[in-house]
Amino acid sequence: MEKPPQLQIYNTMTKQKEVFVPKVPGKVSMYVCGVTAYDLSHIGHARAYVAFDVLHRYLKYLGYDVTYVRNFTDVDDKIIRRANELKEDPISLSSRYCKEFLDDMTDLQCSPPTHEPRVSDHMNQIIDMISKIIDNGCAYDVNGDVFFSVDKSPNYGCLSGRQLSDNRAGERVDIDTRKRNPADFALWKSAKPDEPFWNSPWGNGRPGWHIECSAMSAHYLGQSFDIHGGGMDLIFPHHENEIAQSRAACAESNVSYWMHNGFVNANNEKMSKSLGNFFTIRQITSLYHPLALRIFLMRTHYRSPVNYSNKDLEIASQRLFYMYKTLHDCEVALSPFREASLEVKIPAGVQELIKKFRNKIETSMSDDLHTNTAVDDFLEPLKSINSNLSKFKKQQQKPMIRALTILEKEVKDVMSILGLLSSSTVSEVLQQLKDKALSRSGLTEEQVMQRIAERTVARQNKDYATSDKIREELEAVGLSLLDEPSGTTWIPKSNTE
Repeated sequence: MEKPPQLQIYNTMTKQKEVFVPKVPGKVSMYVCGVTAYDLSHIGHARAYVAFDVLHRYLKYLGYDVTYVRNFTDVDDKIIRRANELKEDPISLSSRYCKEFLDDMTDLQCSPPTHEPRVSDHMNQIIDMISKIIDNGCAYDVNGDVFFSVDKSPNYGCLSGRQLSDNRAGERVDIDTRKRNPADFALWKSAKPDEPFWNSPWGNGRPGWHIECSAMSAHYLGQSFDIHGGGMDLIFPHHENEIAQSRAACAESNVSYWMHNGFVNANNEKMSKSLGNFFTIRQITSLYHPLALRIFLMRTHYRSPVNYSNKDLEIASQRLFYMYKTLHDCEVALSPFREASLEVKIPAGVQELIKKFRNKIETSMSDDLHTNTAVDDFLEPLKSINSNLSKFKKQQQKPMIRALTILEKEVKDVMSILGLLSSSTVSEVLQQLKDKALSRSGLTEEQVMQRIAERTVARQNKDYATSDKIREELEAVGLSLLDEPSGTTWIPKSNTE
């Protein structure tokens, strides 16, 4: 295989695509802002972490040694508010939702980061960074509350392009008249009754939201690292404030590439918990296979907004079924020949197809991670497998066995790069897809088989109107019938759109 094209990524700081050059040759340091753990994660979270999982996987495919850090915010106003509503300890509540989040990530086939730090475990690092910022004259203490002085940050707004006057004072808290500038933000909050707190030089309290990521990224990756990622909603004020406070603590602080994913929209409005117009990951995966959700998200470029629709989820599910059904048929056909030694040259046409497929994938992915094109690029090798399988049923020749074996391996390898190769077996994924299709249809397996039996009787009686009606009714709820010599079976409605 030829060497992949140089990876280019869009840098939010410079507003342009740039060739990726890590600070240390062969190694990549990457920090992605994680969830605030106070509820089940929604599809917007899935969008972000699938996007950065794809980046993580592709960097590893390119041969880099990647240190990937994704944090948990487990100390926050929202967590405290929710815990009070449920009469639960805030740290206990957030710990529970951290676990739920990790379960969702496993379902979505997101590989674990190198480090998953939690704020509550890094108070020493946070307090130490705040102390440095104060010592450098960039923050001030007011009765146990510590505020960052944005006036001391000459490049404030360098990431977002916003003016200092545009800053939304008190992004997560009420405006505080004790601030020297309304745009100043909290680094440390003094303890309030019935809230968790930690001891600090400024009294008992807890950290502000922004300081958490600066302290944890510096602890795991150093003051200067390669990639910092998150959703576009974090550009301002969160990442802007991170830059300001990190540079205030250490003048050498630097991130080479800032990357941000687009929103998930519902009716052209950003989907989020605060707006109450969101779907949790669990709500979607109760009806659709998690990998169908992953494909749905990947069929839009990571920087563009995703418009949520059941129709597009259905298409993604159909695409996934076609992929796994093809692999299953290939596995079944090749099973008697797995141990055979095939000293046979790969057919030239198949060799060329594989080379073209891999080149297209690498070109799409190296151009700022165009997963939307990469997902579509699977169709050609899958069609080639199905074409070879049709011939294989008639004539089992060694070159054909070799062709199918190499095509199967290539498809699975690329699926793995994109996180589409399940940890379950191919057969298990097909059964999972059938189970989800039944859930969406509102029918049980027994009810479907009963309808098939009724249709069989109708066909035997030459009552084709009834036969067609049953087929159409099942098709309408997403189930397709296959008439085979051995009888009629059903599959989730499937096409190769």
